[in-house]
Formats: sequence, C-alpha cells, structure tokens
Amino acid sequence: MWAGIIFGVLIALFLASALRSSLARNAQPAGNLFLVSPAWNIAHQGGELLWPSNTLLAFREAAALGVQMLDTDMHATADGVLVLSHDETVDRLTDGKGRIRELTLAQVRALDAGARFSRDGGKTFPYRGQGHTIPTLEEALAAHPELPWIIEIKQEAPSLAAPFCAVLRQRKMTERVIVASFSDRALQEFRAACPEVTTSMTERELRPLVILSKVGLGSVGLAGLAPAAGRAAQVPVRAGGIEVVTASFVAQMHARGIAVQVWTINEEAEMRRLLRLGVDGINTDRPDLLKRVLAEEQ
Repeated sequence: MWAGIIFGVLIALFLASALRSSLARNAQPAGNLFLVSPAWNIAHQGGELLWPSNTLLAFREAAALGVQMLDTDMHATADGVLVLSHDETVDRLTDGKGRIRELTLAQVRALDAGARFSRDGGKTFPYRGQGHTIPTLEEALAAHPELPWIIEIKQEAPSLAAPFCAVLRQRKMTERVIVASFSDRALQEFRAACPEVTTSMTERELRPLVILSKVGLGSVGLAGLAPAAGRAAQVPVRAGGIEVVTASFVAQMHARGIAVQVWTINEEAEMRRLLRLGVDGINTDRPDLLKRVLAEEQ
C-alpha cells in the first residue's frame, strides 16, 4: 500500500512540475514533419566514427551516403560567430587548445579539425593536415539546405537564441531544423525567440512523460496535465537504470504527435530492435551501418 501511495505522490509532483514550467513556454509549430516511417538515418556529428566530427567533410560524406538528417553541436566564438563543435574546448578534436567562447573565429579557423581523427586507435591520421576546419553554422546550412538538421545548443551563456534564430530565418531553415539542448535555460530562451522552430525536450521536461508511459498514462488523455514542451523526444535507450525507449513510450509519444529519435546507437542488434519498435530516427556515429540495416529491415 505504501509503495503505491509514494508512487502516486511522485507522479503528482512530476505533473505539477511539468505544468508549472509549461506555462512560460511558447507553443510548438503545428504538425510534425519529423514523424516518419521508416526511421531516418541521422548522422551524429556527421558520422563521428567515420570522419572528423562536425566538419564540412563529415556532413558532405554523410549526405553522399544518403542519410535523411544531419546532427551537429553549436557554440559561439569570442567575437560572436556561431560555429559547430561538440566540445566547449578545441583540445580533443583539433591540434589547438582553449575554450571556443574565448577564441576568435580567426583563431578557431586556424586549427586543424582533422588532426586527431583516427580509425585505428591512433596508428594513422588520414585527415591530418588536409585543411579541414571547424565550420560556421552558416557554412554548414548553406552546404546542405536540402537536408533537415538537429542542432544542439551547447553554450548556455551568453545566450545564442537571437543570433541562432536569425540565421535559421535568413537561410529559410526554420521548418527543417530540430533545436536541442541539455540546458533548460538555453532551450526556453530559444523557444521564446524562435517559436516557429521545432524543439526537442530537456531531461527535466521528458522525465514526466517517461514515467507516465510506464503506467500507460502518457498519451493524449493527459496532455493537459503533463504538456509536452517540444515536438521531438530525443532520448537514450536507457537512463538512470530505467528503460526509456519501449513500445509503450513510442506509441504514447506518437499518439501525442511527438517524434521519437534515439541516440547514440552504433550496434547493429540495437538498431534492428529500435526499428521494430517504430522509432522515427536513430542518431548514429555509423550511418553506413545503419544504412545497410535499414535496407535489410524494409
């Protein structure tokens, strides 16, 4: 009896939290272009295990491979230019050192973004010294306006919302982008600045939906009590010992018009399992492997 009471209290707390936080949010765009079948092949950082992360080379090769969506990460330089890199520093992925927000665009551009990439554990570096650099957001969107993008805001302060929205509007990409962030603040600021763009949800925003799906209460019937802040649920398979991506979760998200995109999946067996659950996208470092799996599963 006590276990049931405690669980009910937890559910109530999560619902109250979701309701309070939703009052300050802008509504997401009507419809959802990212609800798709079969699932999209999403190239994580352009295909991190195949090419240097978040480079124009990676995006070009992934597009040539036939992926349906590109995934990237965004920071701003010291002089306010939006650039694409997973890490807040350049240390791991280039031949330089320092935090991106403390480097100018010229300093960032002088670095070799292919310097540390290796497919054989550091024996060879096939893209070192070939002129691959950290690209700007505008360069990447201009190179691939034909593909939808996931763009994750990595930097919380200063806010990137206004300049980011301006680029998307200028490039006429507002309907072809899902904006993501682990930061509640960054995502809420972006929604306020750019309400016409689809966003995913943060961990805090997703938590009530995951919990409700466990007891069969995550569909449209409770939309008023546990409103969804975004139109995409970008989730790991598991988190904190909880199985997030289940048949129930996928079905209940779809019932509410929310696309389910799972990250970051590089194992063939897991790809096949998720495809059979009916997810809308798989974010992978191995888009070549997922391409083969998708062909075999259809």
